[in-house]
Amino acid sequence: MSTDRIKAILLSEFFITKRSLEVIMDLFFFSLMATIVFGFVSVFLASSIDSTAAHYLFLGIILMEVIRVTQYSISVSALWEVWSRNLSNVFITPLSLKEYLFALFLSGAAKSLLTFTAISLISTLIFKFNIFSACFHNLALYFVNLTIFSWSIGLFILGFIFRFGTRIQALAWGLIFLVQPLTAAFFPVNILPSPLQVIAYSLPPTYIFEAARGNLENPSVNWNLIGMAAALNIFYFALALWFFNIMFKKSKQTGQFAKLEG
Repeated sequence: MSTDRIKAILLSEFFITKRSLEVIMDLFFFSLMATIVFGFVSVFLASSIDSTAAHYLFLGIILMEVIRVTQYSISVSALWEVWSRNLSNVFITPLSLKEYLFALFLSGAAKSLLTFTAISLISTLIFKFNIFSACFHNLALYFVNLTIFSWSIGLFILGFIFRFGTRIQALAWGLIFLVQPLTAAFFPVNILPSPLQVIAYSLPPTYIFEAARGNLENPSVNWNLIGMAAALNIFYFALALWFFNIMFKKSKQTGQFAKLEG
């Protein structure tokens, strides 16, 4: 892979993010407002009902933003190329598909890390919820696993968009919110009905959220939960790559790729 071509895509991503009010609002402003709103809800819960529930809620919203921001960045970055009628120009250059996807992965992770750091500092300074008490190694494991899961979701969405066009572009914004309750982001898994618990335990973020809630009381690494999340992430990422490659090839075979900018 060419580092120069990857840098070129990253530079394009930087300018799109910097100059697009829509991206700034969707990525950073939405995360900021969600943190503030859920912060006040958590303060209310902690003062009048249950501090544990308040901490679960606040922890969930901070970690969930890692998934949302990364997935959104990957999916919408490709849509920007479609909307600006530039997608075909991108792929008639020497840029390979691997380089393009790798650049999107890096860009999504960077935006997510920036957002995660910012809202974590806000939660600490304003709402006295210090996620950094979970220790750096735990946070790193959370972030890596949630990011890889986001890459997988992003690849699935890109595959659908390349294959079926922009008529299903709403998946770029909405799919993650269908997955969110199944990952038990804000509550223990046992709250879910038994059939949904089976689904929850098939998703990597569920184990990360469970481990993170446990770290509120015990900062040691829960390697069993982290290991399950990592194993599932490997499976889903491989599946997502396979699915995307099939959808991309079918898009070119059926002519849908050329119609994306029509």
